[in-house]
Amino acid sequence: MTWSLRIGSVAGIGIFLHWTFIIIISVLFLLLLAGGDARTAIGVVAFILTLFGCVLLHELGHALCARRYGIGTKDITLLPIGGLARLERMPTQPSQEFWVAVAGPAVNVGIAAILALFVLLIQGAAGLTDISLLRDPEQEFGGNLLAKLMWINIFLVVFNMLPAFPMDGGRVLRAALATRLPYHKATRVAATVGQAMAIFFAFAAFLPGVSPLLLFIAIFVFLGAQAEAHYAETQYALKGLKVRDAMLTHFRTLSENDSLGDAVDELLAGSQHDFPIIRGDEFIGLLSRQHLMQALSDHDRNAPVTVGMTRQFHSLSEDDDLETLQEALRMGEATTMPVMNEGRLCGLLTKENLMELIMIHSALAENRGGERVREILRRGREHAGRPSFDDPGDPRTGL
Repeated sequence: MTWSLRIGSVAGIGIFLHWTFIIIISVLFLLLLAGGDARTAIGVVAFILTLFGCVLLHELGHALCARRYGIGTKDITLLPIGGLARLERMPTQPSQEFWVAVAGPAVNVGIAAILALFVLLIQGAAGLTDISLLRDPEQEFGGNLLAKLMWINIFLVVFNMLPAFPMDGGRVLRAALATRLPYHKATRVAATVGQAMAIFFAFAAFLPGVSPLLLFIAIFVFLGAQAEAHYAETQYALKGLKVRDAMLTHFRTLSENDSLGDAVDELLAGSQHDFPIIRGDEFIGLLSRQHLMQALSDHDRNAPVTVGMTRQFHSLSEDDDLETLQEALRMGEATTMPVMNEGRLCGLLTKENLMELIMIHSALAENRGGERVREILRRGREHAGRPSFDDPGDPRTGL
């Protein structure tokens, strides 16, 4: 989440406020303050922040439950429409996904139960029926705040458990479907249901008395379901494939003695964006297009390519599983990764080539089973072999 403000961390997980959340809270406070009632302005903002504290605990429920299964959480971001915990990956076992999905609503159930106990002790059973805030959201935030917060937590449980994938209820639906269907097909069905729910939310947002935030939630759900379905199909396409099945073996290298001008010529002459830098037979670094542009702004064309070269890269083996690497490429953590074999550079894995492999798989899968597709891809790689790229004149490279 870009343009977010880090406000701290819990259990090693970074907590962020999105800029839209900060702006909306600030504008709301200023508008209420301009109305002349500072007490109401402070009370409203305090209540909203308390409510989003419950949302934060909800997301921490997901994150800590996922940690139980060895899945880390990158961060948690609070937005005007709720919270978002970015897990490093989603569990693929249905039982694990079920428990991770229900952990968040379970936290809200616990909060509602504790608040109900306090209301009972302070005001008796009559205090539990105060749902005036839910009936009239524009009223002053006064009265029985504990009961109102309790009912909002109950509402969060009910709303989050709707089968609108990728919301919690949608993930529970996928977990249930995945016990009988392949994971990618279960995702496709859950995503279709989620998008149907999103369309319903969008229409409902225009009804009298319904918050317009529901429209933003509808957009979030629709696009989220689409992205999750695409990601699951991608993971299925890569299942069982190795780095050798997708790596580039026809590419240009640059010597450490080459200049930035030579790199520019190679960039303009073909479609390759990132260039391995070689010292003799040794691979010493990568020159990406971004770093090349930066180096050109700081130096002239005659400067050596090493001024823009990075030695910070994650090298791969030919036998690494593509399924585990796709997440790093998808999140933009790397665009090109060198592939090594016994200490020598033998290929490059790029995001573009991986996407091309997925498109080929999808095209072949129209008429063939997934296992047959993977066999075709493997045989194609074996037939092509691994041509040399060290000598530009080698006829096997086609360069």
